[in-house]
Amino acid sequence: MHESPVKREEYSKISTAQVKPDRRIGLTLLSVYFENSGYDSKRCFMRLIVFVFSIALSIRASGQDKTLPYYKIPDAPESFSAGTVAARMIDGLGFRYYWATEGLREQDLAFKPGADARTTEETLRHIHALTSIIMHASTSMVYAVQPNPPKVDFATLRKETLENLKAASDRLRALDDKQMNALKIIFKRETGTNELPFWNLINGPIADALWHVGQVVSFRRSSGNPFPDKANLFTGSVRAD
Repeated sequence: MHESPVKREEYSKISTAQVKPDRRIGLTLLSVYFENSGYDSKRCFMRLIVFVFSIALSIRASGQDKTLPYYKIPDAPESFSAGTVAARMIDGLGFRYYWATEGLREQDLAFKPGADARTTEETLRHIHALTSIIMHASTSMVYAVQPNPPKVDFATLRKETLENLKAASDRLRALDDKQMNALKIIFKRETGTNELPFWNLINGPIADALWHVGQVVSFRRSSGNPFPDKANLFTGSVRAD
């Protein structure tokens, strides 16, 4: 024999004011359903609410933000030049970074393979700094080295990293060989300023960032959240859902 249906006043204590509008509708519908279904306890209702909201949050967190650069790799340039080749290298880095960081959870960001290793989040902050160097070097802008840069949340860090790479790629793609040859990496520190040729950007920050993106992929596999299989790194395409 069923207990009396869960009454509205029993679950009205849930503060819908604290629930976002799109989820408030779902909460209301569930309330009406349970009011008329004769379920035998408030506990069953509450457990279902927690389960449904957990699924909704998980789906929302894992949805791709297609407004960010490098959800897909841009079309290849129509001609070869120093600028277009350098830009394509950065596009490849951007595409790999996008998918290496897609859907990362808090436990993934906190993961590190050993006591002396960086966490995934610390690795991503290092990649962010490298992409800032790449972006500055694409116009020979002075890069002011910050020993302790301000910390931002993961979403902002990811967005800025991708935008740094897109800005650098767009700038390099538009340069002719003479302009490319004139580019320099310029570091400014408290001890002074030093310059390096563009060649060092290739074997330095660009190669280093690719190296660390590979670490992020390895780390997320170890923390139980493997690289999304919908991205094809060879073709630069994304499989439709």
